[in-house]
Amino acid sequence: MRQRLGCGQLRAEHVGRRLVLSGWVFRRRDHGGLIFIDLRDRSGLLQVVFSPEVSPQAHQMAHRLRAEYVVEVQGELRLRPQGTENPSLPTGEVELYASALKVLNESAPLPFSLEEEEASENLRLRYRYLDLRRPRMQENLLLRHRVLKCIRDYLDAQGFLEIETPMLTKSTPEGARDYLVPSRLNPGHFYALPQSPQLFKQILMAGGLERYFQIARCFRDEDLRADRQPEFTQVDLEASFVEPQDIMALVEGMLREVFRTALGVQLPVPFKRLPYRECLERFGTDKPDLRIPLELADVAGAARKGTFKVFLQALQEGGRVMGLRGPTMAALSRKEIEDLTALAQGFGAKGLAWIRLKGGFDSPIVKFFPQEALVEMAQALGAQEGDLMLFVADQEEVVLDVLGRLRLELAQRLALRRQGWEPLWVLEYPLFEWDSTEGRLSPMHHPFTSPTDEDAEKLLQGDLSDKALMLSLRAKAYDIVLNGYELGGGSIRIHRPELQARMLQALGIGAEEAQEKFGFLLEALRFGAPPHGGIALGLDRLVMLLAGASSIRDVIAFPKTQKAVCPLSGAPSAVGAAQLRELHIRLTTP
Repeated sequence: MRQRLGCGQLRAEHVGRRLVLSGWVFRRRDHGGLIFIDLRDRSGLLQVVFSPEVSPQAHQMAHRLRAEYVVEVQGELRLRPQGTENPSLPTGEVELYASALKVLNESAPLPFSLEEEEASENLRLRYRYLDLRRPRMQENLLLRHRVLKCIRDYLDAQGFLEIETPMLTKSTPEGARDYLVPSRLNPGHFYALPQSPQLFKQILMAGGLERYFQIARCFRDEDLRADRQPEFTQVDLEASFVEPQDIMALVEGMLREVFRTALGVQLPVPFKRLPYRECLERFGTDKPDLRIPLELADVAGAARKGTFKVFLQALQEGGRVMGLRGPTMAALSRKEIEDLTALAQGFGAKGLAWIRLKGGFDSPIVKFFPQEALVEMAQALGAQEGDLMLFVADQEEVVLDVLGRLRLELAQRLALRRQGWEPLWVLEYPLFEWDSTEGRLSPMHHPFTSPTDEDAEKLLQGDLSDKALMLSLRAKAYDIVLNGYELGGGSIRIHRPELQARMLQALGIGAEEAQEKFGFLLEALRFGAPPHGGIALGLDRLVMLLAGASSIRDVIAFPKTQKAVCPLSGAPSAVGAAQLRELHIRLTTP
């Protein structure tokens, strides 16, 4: 393929060259004697001038040009006349005087303007090939390409091998619904598209490959939101003979290189590290945005000094009373506070108590507390004159979730977020959590996460029916968080077969079921599997943050909608009766 200069690459040093340029007509302006077009290709825009003095034929043809016509233009590059330069355009010093014009393809009238951002997302996805012509979308995909190249180069330099794992695999419980693929050659049997390469990368470690990575396509049939898709890409890696600090140091180095390459930003190292429990207590979430200078505080001690029944009842029932400071919000009207209360109720709170500091303590609930308790609350929250104190009393999970979400809401309303990047490792996760719906233990990460060295023997020797004991066990797990988004999670894996069997037993998976679902992994562990661990980072989410986009759909070439539909291709779609017969499938839905 011949190399050529793109429209956006031309500068003053190229003046005098005769060029052949191809691209799309972005705009056309008819100034009577002269016709101007902005010619666009992937590299950018260049102004092209059609003059009857240079080429009457090309000038005449230029009258019929419309937006998004594909053209080839020949001509001489010149400096723009003094005073007509465009400093906002990289090519703003030069223009091409056309001597020949060829229309390679015409365009139908556009369903939306490529210059505006007002088109609905569904319309943009329906005509994705037009949306992809927008400079912003092309910049996002170019950024994605650079990030991928940087990651591959970095991991290659660290001795990692890029190895592909199967896309058609066995259905295993990994926390979300599988996408199933019927097998024509094995009637009544189904493959599953991988939710992650977890089991296969552990098998690679058992196979002695020692350092593996993959830019892995993964699939989860779950409800969607702005940062989720039914098919997504993750940077998946695994290494043998490692401890958590080894994986964390590796990822820190990789992310520093990505940010340096993509944005010219130097991330500080080492990244901050916080225990899981401390994150919940201070921020209400295990993926906190550290750029927000607000923290939750426990006010149970002060609450017990008063007679406010809502607080006392929550504490008597084993719940929590916690608060959050609203800086400069004492001036809110009662109506605005009622709206804030409604928002908290929408998050799951029964209500929202409040006290404002405005020439003293002001609130309907002040009468229930002695002065010393009110002062204690203000000190706990760091509240000052002009602030509003907000309180939630309920079971712990409700209190933390509601106040954590209110913290984000206040940061948005009050523009409290600092600029910059705040990466964080969250550590010391529990090994298990309690699934109240199922009434049993479930893994905090996944069933292959190793307990800490101190807790491994407790899992092996302890009473699996002792709920308190099981919930006290800690995992060798670590999550990486950036500006309030979970970028990825990882852990050191279980490599001892007896410990893995015990872990599955604790989760209610008996020996027969374990053999059926995970037999090939359990067998591999019996043949000298090394200690190993790894992590998976969400590539789409990482690029979204780097690009400053609000949704991962803006950094994926062909994303799905919230209903997992592709408006461009029409997928998913019905299939013919003959195909269903081949697969031995009969539909029961209309």
